Amino acid sequence: MRHDLDHHEGQRVSRRRLIAGIGSVGLAGLLAACGRDGGTVTTSTGETVSPQATASTSTDLTALFGEANTCTLTASTTQGPYYFDADKIRSDIREDREGTRLRVAVRVQDSEQCGPLANAVVEIWHCDAEGLYSGAEAQSSGAGGAQGGGAPGGGTPPSGAPDGTPPSGGPAGGAPPSGAPGGGAAPGGGSEGSAADLTPTDDKRYLRGAQVTNSDGIVEFTTIWPGWYRGRTTHIHAMVHVDNNRVLTTQMMFDEALNTKVYAAAPYSAHTGRDTFNDNDTIYADSMLMKVVEDGDGYLGVLNFSVDSDQDGA
Repeated sequence: MRHDLDHHEGQRVSRRRLIAGIGSVGLAGLLAACGRDGGTVTTSTGETVSPQATASTSTDLTALFGEANTCTLTASTTQGPYYFDADKIRSDIREDREGTRLRVAVRVQDSEQCGPLANAVVEIWHCDAEGLYSGAEAQSSGAGGAQGGGAPGGGTPPSGAPDGTPPSGGPAGGAPPSGAPGGGAAPGGGSEGSAADLTPTDDKRYLRGAQVTNSDGIVEFTTIWPGWYRGRTTHIHAMVHVDNNRVLTTQMMFDEALNTKVYAAAPYSAHTGRDTFNDNDTIYADSMLMKVVEDGDGYLGVLNFSVDSDQDGA
């Protein structure tokens, strides 16, 4: 995919900072601008940019999106123990991570209108081929004691993860994150650790990024096929922000036949002992399964997110 604003790739973005006359673009300011017709933001180079221009699509994805879920409200899940504001608005999130190329296209729809939702911010994050998360390499390798528990690299699964042990005082899989969209338990009763945002323990930011939906409600990312870690099936985390509110926290999954095919090749083949698949993952839901097709030397995966944008429960 050719991004409309490739020269802005990697600019920093944060919920914690507002737009300044010069300097970084803050996610709060970006979201505020997205909520206005014709809103603009000022980049760190002093250029004025339309938020809507930060997302584009080079391929007609209509047919694929038609096969990738409907306007039924997308199921919410826990954000897991490894989410934090990664300060990155960008379409290519690979950095130095090796793996099978994967284009991810998400169309955000309003659940009430069943139409595209422009100017929503979509964040995604996932582990690399070894099961490690940037910003949390020590925790996700089992070396540092994850916030919320967890060791994708082969140690103990995140607290409340689908290992059959419910957290104390809660139903199987535990309660959803505080203020989580949808207000219900994760599909299948699953959970994946603490609802609190992670405080990063390293300066890595690979396989994390955010984009703004275009007029068709679409964002695209270039990444790699996610790896796996003990206690979870293969997945990508996603979060949707509208008007500075988190309106959806969910996950995207993959067909197991494709997981098997990808994992048979390097660098994934060096990581063995996978123990959790779609059919025994307690967060997995059929509605989270991406529609995936071959795309050159990699794959293209698409999914619709239907969100309650005004959070009125309808």
